[in-house]
Amino acid sequence: MSGAGDLTPLGSTLRVLEPAPHVLAFYDGRVPGARLHGTHENWLDDGAYALGIASYAVIDGEDALVYDSHVSLAHARLIRRTLEAKGARRIRLVLSHWHDDHVAGNAVFADGEIIANGETDALLRQHRARLEAADPPICPLVLPNRLFEERLSLMVGSVPVDLIHMDIHSRDGTVALLPGGLLLAGDTLEDPITYVDEPDRLAIHLEGLEKLAALGATRILPNHGAAEAIAAGGYGEGLIDATRLYVEKLLRLKNEPELAPLDLRTFAAEAFATGAVTYFEPYEAVHRRNVEAVLGVG
Repeated sequence: MSGAGDLTPLGSTLRVLEPAPHVLAFYDGRVPGARLHGTHENWLDDGAYALGIASYAVIDGEDALVYDSHVSLAHARLIRRTLEAKGARRIRLVLSHWHDDHVAGNAVFADGEIIANGETDALLRQHRARLEAADPPICPLVLPNRLFEERLSLMVGSVPVDLIHMDIHSRDGTVALLPGGLLLAGDTLEDPITYVDEPDRLAIHLEGLEKLAALGATRILPNHGAAEAIAAGGYGEGLIDATRLYVEKLLRLKNEPELAPLDLRTFAAEAFATGAVTYFEPYEAVHRRNVEAVLGVG
């Protein structure tokens, strides 16, 4: 049972950051001792909120593009209200991928375009019943209404935005490339380590990381990372290399079982040595789950 009286109200710890011109970050989580949904284990508190999560918006004049609808309807409403207060009248939503903590607020944007690649649409439909029955539930799950394949170029006011399909973390990833080499990375990259959702496809995700690096991004804004780094303008391209080093190490597990018991600091020592990522204790559980997932394949 939830200890509702001890819970932090949804959205009350949300911070609005401005990492770049025309870009807002809506960051929540990494608040010691705070829980939003319940004292029992659930995807919101023990996943997104514990690790820290941001959605983003590109805004120019009356035009805004939201990159992921965040972890609840309350968060999404705060995003929308913030954009409208800044003058936005046309608000579109793009989904970075199908996972719960990125689509929970979709209903707030149902009166406009909800953009996703075709893989995201298919996966949302495939997992719709599970998402709508999740804890907390995402019900009703509002689906995208504009689909693209591979790449879609948009204008947000005078700001060009390229949406690009990337097969990293999840086969349906969409990143957004903005002028000046600013990249909204979704869950293709995380600080300090990636969350393995498709352990049988890690080699493919490595290839995806090469394609991501080829985009030439100079500043990276992931959906999961440190608020301080995001507020300061994001991460450098070294975040891609740190992620690659960690994924390569995971792929060695089957042939080097002595790696399996190592804690995160030790296992990912090469990634931390790049200086691109910073140790954060809640990711120990993510790492342990990643190791178990990789060892459980075939």
